[in-house]
Amino acid sequence: MFDPREKIALFIDGANLYATSKSLGFDIDYKRLLHEFQGKGYLLRAYYYTALAEDQEYSSIRPLIDWLDYNGYTVITKPTKEFVDASGRRKIKGNMDIELAVHVMEMAEHIDHLVLFSGDGDFRSLVEAVQRKGRKVSVISTLATQPPMIADELRRQADHFVDLATLQSKVGRDPSERASRQAERVQQANAFSDEFEDDDAF
Repeated sequence: MFDPREKIALFIDGANLYATSKSLGFDIDYKRLLHEFQGKGYLLRAYYYTALAEDQEYSSIRPLIDWLDYNGYTVITKPTKEFVDASGRRKIKGNMDIELAVHVMEMAEHIDHLVLFSGDGDFRSLVEAVQRKGRKVSVISTLATQPPMIADELRRQADHFVDLATLQSKVGRDPSERASRQAERVQQANAFSDEFEDDDAF
């Protein structure tokens, strides 16, 4: 499926990959993910796309975005848009499909193999367009959930389909790592509150 002589680019639909890994019950370790694909060929670029709520003081995704930015990923973000639908419900829209598609078409001239992390059927015609340029396309999503996270038409169009469930041991975060990080945070918080109490004593 992968040839070590190939120039590879990763295109990660952040929200889609997050939902897929969550539905499979594991977290992605992005350092391991990068390492996994660096071993498959010449990794030219790894793009990560996500929308951010600009008005929020703190976004839970911000630390991940910052880490990716400093650790080998090209991060593309845009602000989410808020609107009210016909029935008066507040909705948030943050679709990155156009940005991803534009970058894919720009990069298609410079790569041999495109790896798309998304199950979104809207990307079928994009995959077809890249294939017409003589490029190979692998799509990573999952069939292991009910319903599957990958659209059937996208899976059929791709040259290769890789189920994310089969990559868990290679790109998943070790659950014990998360537990130890949480314990570390609790320790830091306790140390801080002890320090604060000591300060009050003076």
